[in-house]
Amino acid sequence: MDRFIKLERQYCARNYHPLPVVLHKGEGVWLWDVEGKRYLDMMSAYSAVSFGHSHPRLVAALTEQARLLAIPSRAFYSDRLGPFLEKLCTTVGMPKALPMNTGAEAVETAIKAARKWGYKVKGVPAGQAEVVVCKGNFAGRTTTIVGFSSEAQYRDGFGPFASGFVTVPFGDAAALEAAITPHTVAFLVEPIQGEGGIVVPPAGYLAACRDICSRHDVLLICDEVQTGLGRTGRLLASDHDGIKPDGLVLGKALGGGLLPVSAFLARQDVMNVFNPGDHGSTFGGNPLASAVGQAALELLEEERLSERASEMGERLLQGLRALRHPAIRDVRGRGLLIGLELDPAMLPARVFCERLMAAGVLSKETHDTVVRFAPPLIIGPQEVDFALATIAVTLDAGTVRVPAAADHMIV
Repeated sequence: MDRFIKLERQYCARNYHPLPVVLHKGEGVWLWDVEGKRYLDMMSAYSAVSFGHSHPRLVAALTEQARLLAIPSRAFYSDRLGPFLEKLCTTVGMPKALPMNTGAEAVETAIKAARKWGYKVKGVPAGQAEVVVCKGNFAGRTTTIVGFSSEAQYRDGFGPFASGFVTVPFGDAAALEAAITPHTVAFLVEPIQGEGGIVVPPAGYLAACRDICSRHDVLLICDEVQTGLGRTGRLLASDHDGIKPDGLVLGKALGGGLLPVSAFLARQDVMNVFNPGDHGSTFGGNPLASAVGQAALELLEEERLSERASEMGERLLQGLRALRHPAIRDVRGRGLLIGLELDPAMLPARVFCERLMAAGVLSKETHDTVVRFAPPLIIGPQEVDFALATIAVTLDAGTVRVPAAADHMIV
């Protein structure tokens, strides 16, 4: 195991701080390291592995398509993209989609679409379009996206940044309305902030935002790269508020845990601003991605994974809340997207995740205060109960007192 860790540290830029485990194989909700030890995956690659590792049906779709045609380029039509986008659009109730690869690419696409819609349809003066975002947001790592992040580390050393973004507090609809000007073209929001610490807004927040955006002719764009496709117990997290966004960003789970697949979907007048040559992607919408994406959407429906996420999420949420350990500050979430907030002075989240790993459960912290629990949606009651028992035993192993000045050392 140490050999692989040493090689990665030697040849890979240190842009991650992984837990000291070297994974070799995955099946369903389980992972195995190079020494054969088994772990319950309670993270599912930030929701990218919603269908579990190496799902036989998705692997079959991937391999069968790879034998036929993988990457011909969007310079030509393929027999896979149309059926995939038809399934995607009808599933989420949007008329058109623009396929990309990563979530960040889809967010960039959404920003381009919103700005051009603002100039061509709404009539905003050239170069003056504004997009409202929320404090604590996370939409990716491109220079445009980190430019509107409120996390200092994500911005440090990467400027200058693009202008045209206005930040408001998350969960505060009144602040959104106050920030809107005649130049505002869109409000880009995560229904639940994932990287921000599994932050759930007040009930009715998105419904209020929908009303505000409609009244001011501003596009409501929901970034559901992490929360979409069943993760929160509904098809989309925005469904909990009973609203329909003007634009929708999907990714992660759309690739079935096998390859990057993302898309920006929007209403007709927003998509109509694009002309040939305006935007593109060498790999976006390729037959391989289309085949897997379509199979993933079919699987989501047939196995009723949104409903499973709701049921298993409630079991996990209630089990965590019943722990009542002094190191626990809060337990929050929706469906199978749950955050366990710990007091970093008593038990830093990184230390807790290392202990969980040793006990056979894999997860990861955010900001050294919140442990994420977002297992594959196929998880069952026995695995949930195993996770809860392991978490309880790990908490009972004792806390670690950390001087305030040393908090930054544990990352």
